[in-house]
Amino acid sequence: MRVDGLVFASQKILDHIKQEETYKQIMNVACLPGILKYSIGMPDIHWGYGFPIGGVAAIQEEGVVSPGGVGSDINCGVRTLLLPLRFEQIKSKKDILLNKIYDQIPVGVGRKGKIRVSHNDLTRVSVEGVRWAITRGMGMEEDLDATEDNGKLNGSLDHVSQYAIQRGLPQLGSLGAGNHFIEIQRVEQIYNSEIAEKWGLFKDQVAVMIHTGSRGFGHQVCEDYLQSMQNISHKYKIKLPDKQLACAPIDSKEGKEYLSAMAAAANYAWCNRQIISHFIREVIVSVFKLKYDQIALLFDVAHNIAKFEDHEVDGKTIRVLIHRKGATRAFPAHHPVLSKKYSSTGQPVIIPGDMGTASYILLGTEQAIKESFGTVCHGAGRILSRKKAKKIADKESFYKKMKEKGISLKAPSWNSVAEEIPQAYKNIHDVIDVVEKAQLANRVARLVPVAVIKG
Repeated sequence: MRVDGLVFASQKILDHIKQEETYKQIMNVACLPGILKYSIGMPDIHWGYGFPIGGVAAIQEEGVVSPGGVGSDINCGVRTLLLPLRFEQIKSKKDILLNKIYDQIPVGVGRKGKIRVSHNDLTRVSVEGVRWAITRGMGMEEDLDATEDNGKLNGSLDHVSQYAIQRGLPQLGSLGAGNHFIEIQRVEQIYNSEIAEKWGLFKDQVAVMIHTGSRGFGHQVCEDYLQSMQNISHKYKIKLPDKQLACAPIDSKEGKEYLSAMAAAANYAWCNRQIISHFIREVIVSVFKLKYDQIALLFDVAHNIAKFEDHEVDGKTIRVLIHRKGATRAFPAHHPVLSKKYSSTGQPVIIPGDMGTASYILLGTEQAIKESFGTVCHGAGRILSRKKAKKIADKESFYKKMKEKGISLKAPSWNSVAEEIPQAYKNIHDVIDVVEKAQLANRVARLVPVAVIKG
């Protein structure tokens, strides 16, 4: 190990980490060339490919980039739309809204997107990200300021395989499967009224949370580079404790090509969430007779990404490549990369829970910059594999509990729901407690689901 491992956890969460032996992956990541300060695990940490999910690593420019440190769903992320309505105002039409959104957004494995794009369109998406959708009437200019990095990294199709392009062409504007979802939510509690007011949040407000990523496009980019880097690591004589950590020097030809392809997939994902948001906004406008611009984007954060940021290490500010895999950027007030909209407050940090409990909106702290490179968890974190979740899932009991909580649900199949039952995840409240007690972020609001679309 070149650095120590640092895990943010309660005793309860630590017990699961020990049981799953996820700490071994923290130790393995600590062996990567160029890693700085710590190999970090967030409280939602669980076993992943090479890196744990919920893992963070900052690598100096002379070090390496590892596709396993980003993950297969490049820029899987989450965004939240805010309505100027209280739940009581939509309660009688909640299921109408749910059904109309479900009809408009393709969900499930391999589903094609709502729009059709050409190869030239995909070329522009890979470069422009969110702006591609906005210039075509799918969103507002203000959405850029409410998206991490304005919804764009320095990517292109130059180093993306034809197979990845073929997979990506039909899927733009689709939700996908797995743990991806669209939730209609109610703001159940406000913890910081001053920040909430500045962000446009209020008690009992209706919100829509969207969780999806780069679909087959990003998955194929990851697969392509995982395979090629198995040999590249040997080429550069990089010794690894786990072949799944296959990597290349950041400044090598192969490293630069992966970062370009990864950024293209990240731009695709941001654009995908933007397009889905647009169609959801149109549904809301039609159901509740609102104006399009009354439906504000609170923020959009990436969960699986590697990007260059400036951080202080040993008293010096240096440029590092931050790998966040199942982890969320959490920059506080006055951070230089924040847009004018959030410079005075810091950015909203969106942490979704499982479909039966709650999600949180947090605010990052200066302590997070010092301790975790401005990073917090990205969700509750799995404790059961999808296979094990399906084994214990009881359809009748599940739907009974959802009905008791007043939560409506739409999904392509029971199998897709069974994989994501609440019991498959850690308790989101326990995870947020760890984050707050570690002073990485503070609660601003808690949201609860009232209607869910599962991919």
